[in-house]
Amino acid sequence: MNRISKTLAKEEKLLSIYFTAGFPNLNDTVPILKQLEKSGVDMIELGLPFSDPLADGPTIQESSTQALRNGMTTDKLFEQLKDVRKNVSVPLIVMGYFNPMMQYGVERFCQKCQEVGIDGIIIPDLPVDVYHENYQKLFQQYGLLNMFLITPQTPDGRIRYIDKISEGFIYMVSSAATTGAQNSFGDVQTEYFKRIGTMNLNAKLLVGFGISNAETYQAAIAHSKGAIIGSAFIKHLEANGAESVSDFIAQIR
Repeated sequence: MNRISKTLAKEEKLLSIYFTAGFPNLNDTVPILKQLEKSGVDMIELGLPFSDPLADGPTIQESSTQALRNGMTTDKLFEQLKDVRKNVSVPLIVMGYFNPMMQYGVERFCQKCQEVGIDGIIIPDLPVDVYHENYQKLFQQYGLLNMFLITPQTPDGRIRYIDKISEGFIYMVSSAATTGAQNSFGDVQTEYFKRIGTMNLNAKLLVGFGISNAETYQAAIAHSKGAIIGSAFIKHLEANGAESVSDFIAQIR
């Protein structure tokens, strides 16, 4: 069974952390992965830097720009990860835009993911119907789960379509805005969480965008299987360095 599926089957609520590969420094990727696992994180999303990250807020955009300046490339990431499964056992997910994957070669990308032990991919700009028609069998061939995003504006019919073909979790975006940390959720977001919860979807739900502290983490997991933190963690790395991972995780849980 895929590591993501095994983790989603656990009874407890989950915490997934996103950070940009090659940030703050080029060779910080694997040390951060090791520290995140040691700190008790359930899943990790590795951001593949891209020059035009449309869904990301300024914090993740800046980390992506810095990682590219540092020399991070798709080949470099796979090189860094070649022995990662000797030390890291939690599910690893690559989150990135489709353009770099197409340039690399979609099948070659999937093959390399399988070689280094990647369990899934999140591609915000790959429409679910395009994936279903053109790429799902390829992803399945290489043992990769593809996670889709939904927002408060996603129609119920499309959510059910996503649920029908999903093999991992559904990434429930907390708002229609770009990524970024918030201190709390408002009534509109809470009602959205409740509405999706009443749809009785088959796929597990993880909430992302806007989770930055224990309060927003608890609010998110009240109506979902778990939560994803990105921007707040990247700000912490920027301010405190790659050695301070456990301090951040302790503040959330």
